[in-house]
Amino acid sequence: MNGWFELQRSSDDQFHFVLKAGNAEVILGSERYTTRAAAENGIASVRANSADDARYERKTASDGRYHFNLKAANHQVIGSSQLYASQAAREAGINSVKANGQTATVKDKTAG
Repeated sequence: MNGWFELQRSSDDQFHFVLKAGNAEVILGSERYTTRAAAENGIASVRANSADDARYERKTASDGRYHFNLKAANHQVIGSSQLYASQAAREAGINSVKANGQTATVKDKTAG
C-alpha cells in the first residue's frame, strides 16, 4: 500500500499535515499554518522536493538521537521527522519519505 498525506486542523484552528507510510506510521510532520491553502502548498512542496536527497538536512539531537528536516529550494523547512535511535533508522525514514512523498492521496481530517 502506498503512503498518504493527512490534512488536519489543530485545537488552535490552524492547519498542518503529516505524511504516512503505507503501514500508517507518520514519517514526516509539518509546521502549523494559519490557512488551509498554506498547508496544501506545503503538501505540494513535499511532493516537489521529497525525491531529491540534497533537500534532506540530517541532524543529531542533543540526546544523541537522529532526525531530519525536508527543506525546499529556498531552504525553508517543509517537514520534520521523529527521533530515531540510529543513523540507519534515520536513513530508512528518509527513504520512506522519498518513496511516499509524491503520493497524490490526501485524506482530509479537518472536518468535525
